[in-house]
Amino acid sequence: MEENELEQQDRRDFLSCLGSALACGAAAVAASALAPPATAATAATAGAKPPAIPGYDWSKHRWGYGVDATKCIGCLRCVEACKKENNVLGDAHHFRTWVERYVYLEGEETARIDSHADPVNIAASGSEGEYRFADRYKDAKVEKAFFVPKLCNHCTHPACVQVCPTGATYKTEDGVVVIDHTYCIGCQYCVQACPYGARYFDERRNVTDKCTWCYHRITKGLQPACVEVCPVGARIFGDLNDKQSPISQFVKNNQVQVLRRESGNAPNVFYVGIDKEVI
Repeated sequence: MEENELEQQDRRDFLSCLGSALACGAAAVAASALAPPATAATAATAGAKPPAIPGYDWSKHRWGYGVDATKCIGCLRCVEACKKENNVLGDAHHFRTWVERYVYLEGEETARIDSHADPVNIAASGSEGEYRFADRYKDAKVEKAFFVPKLCNHCTHPACVQVCPTGATYKTEDGVVVIDHTYCIGCQYCVQACPYGARYFDERRNVTDKCTWCYHRITKGLQPACVEVCPVGARIFGDLNDKQSPISQFVKNNQVQVLRRESGNAPNVFYVGIDKEVI
């Protein structure tokens, strides 16, 4: 069989398998319409199942996250803490959270944007395992500049969950989107579907990974590592069901924005202090 014929056959085989998976998914959806309301143990897709966490009731929480870009100083302690807490690859190109710098120079209408993964910033740090922003604008006429922390938005309608063929990516009842790596096959459909660039591929384990708001911490009453180490309080986390929580007060007292509202994902990370250049 010639090479083109082999490619066509491989494609047909793949589409056939995908069609079967979609058919099974449709059947599961149809069945769920007739079933009793889902509990925490059955809320996930047909693949992964939420873990049982002693003393934690996910039906009583609705987690949310805030970012105050007017406070962020670009110290990148959050990035370092996240990598240590969650065993993220140490180089500058794998991350669960990152920080972008937006700089408007006099006479320019478009912001110049860079992050810790920018080659100039890597060179300034001297290592891909250390993170800092180079002082590249010290002699420039800067009109406005600010830093924007970014991470998984834990969307109300997450596109990543919709495209996952195995159910490895799912949303918990308390609003957190997580990945069960025992079901992840590394297809990276979720990486492409995420409108925020919040997922990466971990070559060590051949799986995708992303921010989970440090789910192992928040279910024990702790803060995400990035929130805990922020020296200026630019990151805010809490329970939206609790009207007195830091995140509820942050949303109430500020004119908050979300990124890529038009995507329909309905993100649960709320920002203040950003402009139209931030997407």
